[in-house]
Order: sequence, then structure tokens, then C-alpha cells
Amino acid sequence: MMDHAQPLNRRPGSIEVITGAMFSGKTEELIRRISRAHLAKLNVMLFKPDIDTRYAEDYIVSHDQRKLKATRVESPMEILGLSVDAEIVGIDEAQFFGREIVDICRKMANGGKRIIIAGLDKNYKGEPFHPMPELLAVADYVSKLQGICMECGAPATFTFRKDLTKEEIVMLGEQHDYSAVCRDCYHKMAIKESV
Repeated sequence: MMDHAQPLNRRPGSIEVITGAMFSGKTEELIRRISRAHLAKLNVMLFKPDIDTRYAEDYIVSHDQRKLKATRVESPMEILGLSVDAEIVGIDEAQFFGREIVDICRKMANGGKRIIIAGLDKNYKGEPFHPMPELLAVADYVSKLQGICMECGAPATFTFRKDLTKEEIVMLGEQHDYSAVCRDCYHKMAIKESV
């Protein structure tokens, strides 16, 4: 009879997804988890998409200015090549990668790596922000965070773009460009802007 148990020296791989609206603390939570892995002296690699240069080019930075050194990559395939020796792979702003990120995360997790990935679940139109739905489907663990509605103080699960004349889905921005809002305020603001 064959023993299908994993070798004792091999950790099981996993995919953890941290998601939610803008200003909900996704990057902050990613930084917290990666910092704990550093404390445990695990081999960690942290990545961000090449287009995200809002706060710093070679760091992931939370809105409250906490930061960790990260490697910028153009494609998910680069992550696979650069993280060969990593036990834990952190990825921020996953929504800026294409569908390929899903296959790369699965491959790394199947190879025994712990993947911690953060990204927006919905775009400014309130629609699923691909590839996040696919990542949520293959995740072992999901943390869906809520911000505080900047209009009424309720839990915020939507991201509202203040300038709706710009229609491209990917548009980097901060609080002067976007608001975290609850469902009710999002729909009221969207109706008001469309009039």
C-alpha cells in the first residue's frame, strides 16, 4: 500500500487572499502577515505590479505609510522565477495582473509555498475586478475586509471613483481620486453622478 502523506520536511502550500474595497486595510494586513513571517525567519519574497508607483517604487506601502521592501514585476511569470527558494510569497495589488496570476499562484501553492495575495474585489463600477474572483475561488483562506464609508460611517465595501469622466478600469489613485463607501452611498452617488 502506498503512503500518500507528505514528507515531514515539506510544508503544505496554500493561497490566502486578502480583499475588499480601497482603504479597507488590505496592504496593511499583507504587511502584518509578511512581517510575522520575517520574525519566524522564513524565506519570504514580496512582489508588486510594475505599474504601482504611488508611494514608492520598491516598497509596498499602506495608506497609513507602513511599508516593506518589494520587487516590482511586469508579469506573474517573473514571480514564479524569482521566488524559487521562497517559502512564503506575498503579492500586492493582484487586480493589476492578468488571469495568469491565478495559474502562477496555484502552481506555487501546489509546490508547497504559502501565497499571501491582496487586491481589490470590485472595480469602481462595482463589478468584479478580474482576476480577483478567480483567485477567491482557488483560495484556501479568504479575508474580506471592510473600510469605513467616507459618507455615512457604515462599513464600506465599494470603491467610488470621484471623477467619472475617466472610464478606464485601471487608474491609480488615492483619497482625492477614490472614496470607500457603503452599498447605499455608492448607489446614491452613482445615480447623482449620472444625472
